[in-house]
Amino acid sequence: METSELIKKVRKIEIKTRGLSHNIFAGQYHSAFKGRGMSFSEVREYQYGDDVRDIDWNVTARFHKPFVKVYEEERELTVMLLVDVSESLAFGTIKQTKRDMLTEIAATLAFAAIQNNDKIGVIFFSDRIEKFIPPQKGRKHILYIIRELLGFTPESNKTDVKVPLEFLTNAIKKRCTAFVLSDFITAADYKNALTIANRKHDVVAIQVYDRRVAELPRIGLMKVRDAESGEEVYVDTSSSKVQEAQRKWWHEQCTTTESIFAKSRVDSVSVRTDEDYVKALMAMFAKRG
Repeated sequence: METSELIKKVRKIEIKTRGLSHNIFAGQYHSAFKGRGMSFSEVREYQYGDDVRDIDWNVTARFHKPFVKVYEEERELTVMLLVDVSESLAFGTIKQTKRDMLTEIAATLAFAAIQNNDKIGVIFFSDRIEKFIPPQKGRKHILYIIRELLGFTPESNKTDVKVPLEFLTNAIKKRCTAFVLSDFITAADYKNALTIANRKHDVVAIQVYDRRVAELPRIGLMKVRDAESGEEVYVDTSSSKVQEAQRKWWHEQCTTTESIFAKSRVDSVSVRTDEDYVKALMAMFAKRG
């Protein structure tokens, strides 16, 4: 992508996503992801309705009446975006590619984080760590991230979600909120890595998919190319058997993915490329808030 074209795209996506994060997400994001970390502030006398688990027994014993610990919210979060840059994200048939939508969602989350004075970093991944941008604050940092989201070229076409999750667990020492953005179409098992990462951090999965993956168009003989392996085959899309096989495969994919998220206790949202991701994300935020 030429520099002038890239700058135009960066500016366009900044205007759109900064507006979204400012007008729509700011309050939702704050309530959904703040308050996870609390720091001890002071003690005060016990009042009716206080949680007995907050009683400070040392102070209570000293003054012979109950005192409770008062906590305050740790304002600053570290937010990590784990962004799938494998070749399968280049697919899209209606409104935009999966990568286009994923980029917009990532940029929106980045601006929401920065408005809440949070640090934000990015891990680009395929079946390896393609690039790591350490967490920082500021608009300049956000624009650098958006430029990379738009113009980054991975070394590998394949996907392994386990790789960035293990990197997150090992590389980010302080507890953070981590968004994994991917289509989650991968043969590799990532359940254990996701479970371990979510114990240390607060992990949220955001899946993007295209409607034509769920249901093929009936247009007769069609050449289909596997984006990750490069293999090409001809498929008769008018065949009921082919249609049924595709639906069955997608149903199994969805069932497996949902099961992994549930067993790992990870909040998730699934967004189709021709749908409004704002509504989907806000619903997920509201559920967490």
